[in-house]
Amino acid sequence: MADEADDVWNHQEQVFHNAVREYIISLLLFMALYGISFIVITKFRKRSERDDFYQADDDAWVYRISLWICTFTLAVSVAAVLLLPISIISNEILLIYPKSWYMKWLNSSLIHGLWNHVFLFSNLSLFILMPFAYFFTESEGFMGSKKGIMARVYETFVVLFLLGVLVVGLVWVASALLDQDTASRESLLNFWNFYLPYLYSCISLLGVLLLLVCTPLGFARLFNVVGQLLVKPRFMTNIEEDIYSAKFEEDNLLRKLKDKLSPISLPDKQDLRKRLLEVQTERKKLERRQKASAWQRNLGYPLVMLLLLAMTGIAVFIVSIHTLGLLFGGAALPVGVQDIGLGQASLSMFGVLGASVEIVLILYLMVASVVGFYSVPLFSRIRPTKANTPMTMVIANCLVLLMMSSALPVLSRTIGITHFDLLGYFGRFNWLGNFYIVLLYNVVFAVGTGLCLVKKFTVSIRRELYARLRMYSPVTRRRQSRTESMSAAVAHTANGMTATMAESANPTNDTAAAMATGSNSTNENLSNGNAHSIKSD
Repeated sequence: MADEADDVWNHQEQVFHNAVREYIISLLLFMALYGISFIVITKFRKRSERDDFYQADDDAWVYRISLWICTFTLAVSVAAVLLLPISIISNEILLIYPKSWYMKWLNSSLIHGLWNHVFLFSNLSLFILMPFAYFFTESEGFMGSKKGIMARVYETFVVLFLLGVLVVGLVWVASALLDQDTASRESLLNFWNFYLPYLYSCISLLGVLLLLVCTPLGFARLFNVVGQLLVKPRFMTNIEEDIYSAKFEEDNLLRKLKDKLSPISLPDKQDLRKRLLEVQTERKKLERRQKASAWQRNLGYPLVMLLLLAMTGIAVFIVSIHTLGLLFGGAALPVGVQDIGLGQASLSMFGVLGASVEIVLILYLMVASVVGFYSVPLFSRIRPTKANTPMTMVIANCLVLLMMSSALPVLSRTIGITHFDLLGYFGRFNWLGNFYIVLLYNVVFAVGTGLCLVKKFTVSIRRELYARLRMYSPVTRRRQSRTESMSAAVAHTANGMTATMAESANPTNDTAAAMATGSNSTNENLSNGNAHSIKSD
């Protein structure tokens, strides 16, 4: 009996130590992500004068609390992005070192706990913290209440409660309309087990659809972004001469703006400032290109472009293969599992190399989706700017990034980038088991990406072909003939008017000549008369 009690105690002690270890690892990871997120937000947020002079003011506390909430949300977003890479790396490490004593802490329980924590914090940030941060920033306290931070907290909680009631009611109506089961209509109090996962499933579907739109656009937009960041190779150009010309033009514009003797009107001054900004930007690019090494100038840009093209091509190829697998029964639907066999088999037939490619593609998908989101004209208004982003825009950006990052594991599994099964509540979404939705998603993703790339790389060719077709089309020829005839008519009319004006000017010239002749004859007569009088004298 004593041995059995010791075994039970040892087992419970081992479970306790494992749980403590998992919580410590999760806490350390979250603290690191929180610090990185805080640095990123402070780089973009708009720093006001109140941060320096009104540290004890209510507005400063509201601003500070909203900043902490946004930092927490961004840390959760980064953790959601890293879920699949961490899981894939852990699986490959356990395959390489299956019996290593230093890798005992890396197990299925830890990975499963990370997925559950990210899901919990995503729900907390999405449905409670981010709405609270927005309403708390916009609150002023109810009319007639005592001014202070508690009045603003009270108003925020009241508005948040009303919003929660509205959202729960809408979810209940939607579930009742979509689900014909009578029990689901009557289980309104079963919020935590049914309605919250259902609501998160809808939000996840919205995030996946957002990724479906933004990721193909991001694939094409990334080439422009990388081209702006890197130094493009330019042969047969004199950089020093270009820099000298840019500096000369910059000094000339500055002299015109500072000249007080010849004042400039306001529209002209704005044009000069705009031109000055363009010249300064061009000069900085030239100086950066001058400082770059020969490898960066000549090989860096082509290699990065080839790398982007290769990753995009691999992603499209994997999605196409996965689509064919869905059609012919070779691929499974992206449903979740509750227990994973971590370290039993590799996720790719190419081993560590294939797993590394999967990780790179997952991160590449996230970067492309973010770039594509901010390149859409409708969403470009909330694009953050360095040291000039207000708090409401910071909240909006954190909310969008949370939606997209939470949908990234579902996207990666749905289009077949990775075969790592979704863990926890991430795999319990209702629409993941629908074959037609998953197939349509794969087809739209592959076709959309292909069209965006074709449009990106053939835009100059298409413009030239369109110009040539317009040039040689019958309609264009008729327009050209009409234009030529009108030009000829205008030229003929102009020549006629010129001739008429010349003819009208000729009589005047004749009259002047006659007058000149008459005056000459008069002068001759006068001279002859004078001579005759002299002779007579």
